[in-house]
Amino acid sequence: MIIHKRNTLLAKIFQCSIVIVYLCKYSETRSSSRSHEVPSFLKICHRTDPKINDCLKQSVESLRPYLKKGIPEFGIPSCEPLEIPEVILDQGTGAVSVRSTYTDIKVYGPTEFVLKSVKIDLDKERVRIKLYIPELYMTSKYSMEGRILMLPISGSGQSRGNYSNIDATVSMQGEQIDKNGERYLNIKDLFVDFNIGHASVQLDDLFNGDQELGDAMNLFLNDNWRNVANEIKPVLEDTIGNLFKKICNKIYHKYPVTELLPP
Repeated sequence: MIIHKRNTLLAKIFQCSIVIVYLCKYSETRSSSRSHEVPSFLKICHRTDPKINDCLKQSVESLRPYLKKGIPEFGIPSCEPLEIPEVILDQGTGAVSVRSTYTDIKVYGPTEFVLKSVKIDLDKERVRIKLYIPELYMTSKYSMEGRILMLPISGSGQSRGNYSNIDATVSMQGEQIDKNGERYLNIKDLFVDFNIGHASVQLDDLFNGDQELGDAMNLFLNDNWRNVANEIKPVLEDTIGNLFKKICNKIYHKYPVTELLPP
């Protein structure tokens, strides 16, 4: 539930990171062709550089201050706070059976991520990104109804959450496809795995504002947040993976391989 909201946030954070990595590749291509001047805030990484992974990590670090305010020319919005219009979770089976909607989501802290590693295999067209996020704070409006670990839950109002020590890994497998007589990169498979060190949540106005029931449910959620997360985790990872795949392919399908990754 709240865990889904948190991880849609992670999807956005990964989106920023993934876009940055591909922008670095794209900036390299543009630099070599001289068709466009590369912005000064993009560190150029050469595909023949034996330390290209380290170079890409440095590129992301150099972009960190720009992520806070956004980069309009690349379609990257401000990530501090990160604003998400709506998230819907429909978990219909298992110990967690909840239909919930979150709107007006604001996430604070995503630009404080630590890029642990970027590993790119250009020959096999594989990318693996590892991130660590020290702490996230989120606010949103919510509405939900269902059961969590056999206990009924319902309500609508404001929600808040604190999440810390978040580790996340995104693994992508690419391929080449034909389009309009040219070769393009395409993400065939994308997998996401995440783990949270600790979480605490607060849902206001549960059970139509019944204070006693609401306090009891919030206490239950905070005492059992890891069990709830484990129930929802597979659905979230699939959802986030599909989102990443669409985001990456929007980038890859725009530029032919010869332009995006020249010989």
